[in-house]
Amino acid sequence: MTHRTVRHYEELGLISPERVGTKRVYRRRDRTRLNLILRGRRLGFPLEEIRTIIDLYDAPRGKRSQLEYVLGQIEARRADLEQRRADILAAIDELEAWEASCQADLDALD
Repeated sequence: MTHRTVRHYEELGLISPERVGTKRVYRRRDRTRLNLILRGRRLGFPLEEIRTIIDLYDAPRGKRSQLEYVLGQIEARRADLEQRRADILAAIDELEAWEASCQADLDALD
């Protein structure tokens, strides 16, 4: 992660490190939030969705509401990825069929 990325997350309010003079002090909470952001990005969640999940963690109901929400988001993300996988496999099959057809046509020319 670059400094620029960290600053961007600060600008968006996703993290808010303490400042001591010109230094930023990242407490455990900030590091946890950064880990959640990185996990969310790795799984393909947009930053606004990640913000919602993180903000729910700070909500009065705490972890319960966060986990219920995240489970719903995981289900939706999984369905999206499964559909993408099916689309990719179908595209690969189509390419293989087209390749075989082209190779057969090429072989017929010889």
